[in-house]
Amino acid sequence: MTQNDFQHIARSLPAQPGIYKYFDETNDLIYVGKAKNIRKRVSSYFSKTFTTYKTHELVQRIHHIEFTIVNSEQDAFFLENSLIKQFQPRFNINLKDDKSYPFIVIKKEPFPRVFLTRKKINDGSEYLGPFISVAKVRELIQFIRTNIPLRTCKLNLTDNNIRRKKFKVCLEYHLGNCKGPCEAFQTAADYEEGLSQIKNILKGNLGPVIQNFKKDMKEAATEMKYEKAEITRKKIEHLENYQAKSVIVSKHVSNADVFTIANEDNISYVNHLMIENGTIIQTHTTQVETHLDEPVEEVLAQTIVRLRETFNSRASEIIVPFNIEYPQEGITITVPKAGDKKKLLELSEKNAAYFREEMKRKKTLQLHEKTEDENEEVLYELQESLQLNELPVHIECFDNSNFQGSFPVSAMVCFRNGVESKKDYRHFNVKTVKGINDFATMKEVVFRRYKRLLDEQKSLPQLVIIDGGKGQLSAAMESIEELGLTGKITVIGLAKNEEEIFFPGDSESIKLPYNSEGLKLIRRIRDEVHRFGITFHRQKRSKGTFKNELEEINGIGKNTVDSLLKQFRSVNRIKHLTEEELSASIGASKAKIIIHHFKKELQEKEN
Repeated sequence: MTQNDFQHIARSLPAQPGIYKYFDETNDLIYVGKAKNIRKRVSSYFSKTFTTYKTHELVQRIHHIEFTIVNSEQDAFFLENSLIKQFQPRFNINLKDDKSYPFIVIKKEPFPRVFLTRKKINDGSEYLGPFISVAKVRELIQFIRTNIPLRTCKLNLTDNNIRRKKFKVCLEYHLGNCKGPCEAFQTAADYEEGLSQIKNILKGNLGPVIQNFKKDMKEAATEMKYEKAEITRKKIEHLENYQAKSVIVSKHVSNADVFTIANEDNISYVNHLMIENGTIIQTHTTQVETHLDEPVEEVLAQTIVRLRETFNSRASEIIVPFNIEYPQEGITITVPKAGDKKKLLELSEKNAAYFREEMKRKKTLQLHEKTEDENEEVLYELQESLQLNELPVHIECFDNSNFQGSFPVSAMVCFRNGVESKKDYRHFNVKTVKGINDFATMKEVVFRRYKRLLDEQKSLPQLVIIDGGKGQLSAAMESIEELGLTGKITVIGLAKNEEEIFFPGDSESIKLPYNSEGLKLIRRIRDEVHRFGITFHRQKRSKGTFKNELEEINGIGKNTVDSLLKQFRSVNRIKHLTEEELSASIGASKAKIIIHHFKKELQEKEN
């Protein structure tokens, strides 16, 4: 759209607050903006001089303009952010943070369970969080279960079922981890009190929880239940130690959000510290990509809206390094000059600056290691893509290898939580299969692997990858069925080169998106099993088949074989030695054994 074109529509634009939308000729939304006066703000884009080339590029692409009038600047502010989040126009500020963060859910059911989830469902359950770190969530849940007995079973604990004595207490009850609501040993009111304590713990408000335990301890001591009193005392000590580990910032700063920003070219890094009850309960830095050289105040304000929404912040105070336009009612914007709030701001700035330098370092060194949370994101994607019942935190992959029809071996690699677990890698010398038979070999090694895990009562993988397609997959499934593991392990076949994935019994394959993180992980696992198998293969070939042949002669040990090869260099030379020559090296009895073996071998070949 040119300046002349704009003159024709300028009069139709309202001089009121609202948002405006720019569309290109393909009707794609390319920019959303807010304004106190829509006509005046849009007109500024069509002035004769552009502040930047990027603004000029945006204007050249505008085909038509739409607008929405709202009642106030506040409404415009939040509508703009809502549209940006929904449509992600290419010229708007883009938060490079599309991860799904974990929640702790208190399930809406009788005697609610408490567990980790990434999916927030509108089912009436209470979702606490989200949290930045999966590891932190797991630590919190473990801490909660250590101190507050809760059920972990999935039983339907309705009043009717409990009254009919449909259930029996399990091991968790006898271990003291559950109070047995399934047999009415715990009332709903008592269970609810435990849930209230959990909510206080998650908000960093441990005082009421500790006071409640102290009350229980005194009551137990008064009733001379000293063992129970001692258990409660240890829980109090555990809670006090946990509280001591928390970052207490100030008794004068109760609930607040702290935001700072660090810039690097067209990238901004915004750090967020979430303060509740004077304690830092979350800290997170996100990367923001700018396109039109937006003022730093605008970048920070828009990012704050998104982050507060993502992390469900209800703090009424926002602490920032400079004034920003944030027209939400009931929110105080603070730019501290000294004191505890200034120290918090400096801490946030330190985190943002560190994150910026770390990203620069990784870019320079081309480092792309995934964090624990990022690896878990990939596993969730893979679970969804393959429709797995469980998150594949334990994956194993098998591959057969041979060289010109000889030296058949197999290799298995193990990945835990998306990374190599090399201590669990295994090589297999094929024992029951004569010659080269990939299907029979795969059946043997899969059987041996999982028979051993069952015998040793070790955990089974959630996902097994068979590198080799339908034939090897069918062979592997024969062993899975023989071991009674059908339905307990998901097994898939990976067709060589094509990267097609087969499920047992399916005639059609599936293909994951070429650049999906799930497929990248599968490729990495496949490449690792190839590398591991080839390395083993080379080691075997470097020893030579004849050395293996000598070792297989009954009565001839490894030390004797090593001594002969060291002296005579090759088995071919050993074959042509006389009995006297061999006796001089290893003794008469062993020499007779070797001579007899080679004579018998020669006779078999002649026949």
